[in-house]
Amino acid sequence: MTALAHREPDRVPIDLGASLVTGINAVAYHRLKRYLGLDGEPVRVADIVLQLAEVEEPIRRRFGVDVVGLPTLEPLPGVRNTRWKPWTLPDGSPALISADFEPEVTETGDLLIRAPDGSVAQWMPAGTYHFLPKDAPLADATLEDLEAFEPRRISDEELDFLHRAARRLYEETDYAIFAWFGGSLIEGAQFARGWVQFMRDLKANPDFAAALVEKLARAALADLDRFLDAVGDYVHVVGFGDDLGVQHGLQFHPDLYRRLFKPHHKRLYGRVHERTQAYVFLHSCGSVYDLIPDLIEAGVDILNPVQTSAAKMEPERLKREFGDRIVFWGGGACPQRVLPFGTPEEVMADVHRRLEIFAPGGGYVFAPIHDIQPDVPPQNIVAMYDAARTFPTSSLPRLPTPPPTRQSR
Repeated sequence: MTALAHREPDRVPIDLGASLVTGINAVAYHRLKRYLGLDGEPVRVADIVLQLAEVEEPIRRRFGVDVVGLPTLEPLPGVRNTRWKPWTLPDGSPALISADFEPEVTETGDLLIRAPDGSVAQWMPAGTYHFLPKDAPLADATLEDLEAFEPRRISDEELDFLHRAARRLYEETDYAIFAWFGGSLIEGAQFARGWVQFMRDLKANPDFAAALVEKLARAALADLDRFLDAVGDYVHVVGFGDDLGVQHGLQFHPDLYRRLFKPHHKRLYGRVHERTQAYVFLHSCGSVYDLIPDLIEAGVDILNPVQTSAAKMEPERLKREFGDRIVFWGGGACPQRVLPFGTPEEVMADVHRRLEIFAPGGGYVFAPIHDIQPDVPPQNIVAMYDAARTFPTSSLPRLPTPPPTRQSR
């Protein structure tokens, strides 16, 4: 909480697994546990689509993790994380997964998750490590068809589950508590319409694009109120996700963002600020440099994953220009290059270089750039977190400490 308030803490705060964008693939987690001699219970695949592991308390203690996420009751419609059954990960490792999960297996070994109408909602090709969106429900829809479209909503049962989990963590642990809400408008529209088709809509069918985004935003705002009713008194961070960037720039012109998406984002993020003392966390991949001032204005307190390999996202530039106005959560190690392919010594050097930039003055939480992928060697994961855990903040140059941007709990 000290770091989130832009004050420098006694050490760099650390996240592993508090959200579905700061997690670890189940294959990598299984190898990590074996490497550390923590075999014990099989890995639980808590997020089915991304195939992310449920991070356990011994791992959190080993790496000095400071934040914990609320668990999910229903990772897929009708599939609950209350009963578990044996599961085999893509590399053959044993694991556990929801007993309700029954994907369709094709002749080639692909896994399919079907929607109620029979279409393939998610697809995991044989030999890969997570599911991908497949058939977009609104691919051929007209503006009139959109009237009947209903975004997926949070169930009362899920909210009750989240309320009890948040209260227990708040009363029984000293972790900062992360509540992932989602509220994706851009990604929600891309998944509903199909990525290519929605990008075409933005130019050629703007009325449809605006109507779809409006419908998603109304549903998100209504669910957000119910979500905050359930957990708002107990959580410190509320997480949203909407990818604005790609490797070399934005997905679309800044003016389009300001016209079509920003007003809705401002209402969503503002609602969290109006009703709680929680910080607003936005996960937005790629080169988002050109929109960071807009995100701050819209109410974003924390930016993730801080994709420093993308255009104009150099750590020095980000910290210099925005470090006193927004918290950087991530950016601590590059999963595209150093983390999977470097030596442990190279990983530690990379982490130290990044922390020397991001850590001074607070406003930083350590995590790698997005989820840890299955090709990351366990020794590199250990090197990464040990480098962050033992980083000597006392040796950092003293920077002026600005006043907190959000009142701490």
